[in-house]
Amino acid sequence: MAARAYWQGHMRLALVSFPVEIYSAIQTGAKLRFNQIHEPSGKRIAYEKVVPGVGPVDREEIIRGFEVSKGNYVLLEDEEIEGVKVESKRTLELVQFVDIGDIDPLYFDKPYYVVPQDELAEEAFIVLREALRKSRKAALGQLSVRGAEKLVAIKPCGKGMLLETLRYADEVRQGQSFFDDIDDARPKKDLLELASTLIEQRSAPFDASEFKDRYTDALRRLIDKKNKSKSKKAIIEDAGDAGTGRSGNVIDLMAALKKSVSEADAKPDAKPAGRKRKAS
Repeated sequence: MAARAYWQGHMRLALVSFPVEIYSAIQTGAKLRFNQIHEPSGKRIAYEKVVPGVGPVDREEIIRGFEVSKGNYVLLEDEEIEGVKVESKRTLELVQFVDIGDIDPLYFDKPYYVVPQDELAEEAFIVLREALRKSRKAALGQLSVRGAEKLVAIKPCGKGMLLETLRYADEVRQGQSFFDDIDDARPKKDLLELASTLIEQRSAPFDASEFKDRYTDALRRLIDKKNKSKSKKAIIEDAGDAGTGRSGNVIDLMAALKKSVSEADAKPDAKPAGRKRKAS
């Protein structure tokens, strides 16, 4: 089944405009989703709209409301909400360019692929892509989708381009308040050198396929096992010791770092835990 475009329209830079299509870069089916089931009957549970003290209500009696204080709501009709929606535009105007590294990763939300809509659009598309690549810049604009407006950043991605929706400033918590209680002291030089050596030993180019979601894999095996056996009970295999338990003993940081470095030296081909080796 062909992928469905998330958005179709024109990308415009000054007087240059060309048609593009935008597709989600995320596979939503990769994660398992569960339904709630009534065990005696084996049927899926349905949900009723219920008001405390009133009981079930008709859908026609439901409107949306925004809580302004505990238990107090501003009620809004659908027509009122529709009236403030941003006009649907079929043009994504590139209004600013920034260094790619200037955008804090905290602001990135969802990734999408951008492709030219037809052969006639390819020339302008390629020119913009290569200009962004040469300048190491990302283009900024605002995309109107379903009445809402999303801030987006666009950068080269192989033969195409990658569009990433960005969070607005008021959607991001500033981290400093969480870090205030952390000591400002500098680490000891020998500890820092050992940690740096360990990092260097375990450094490698990023490859997402090297990592597996062990929890999802174990769930799939459990589901497959129960589906074949038709039994009501099954034991999930141990996904491995995550090593997250806290020890009651005081850890000698220097000894632990030295041991980690020496073990890595003894196994020069070893990869970090959680990775799989590629087939040769």
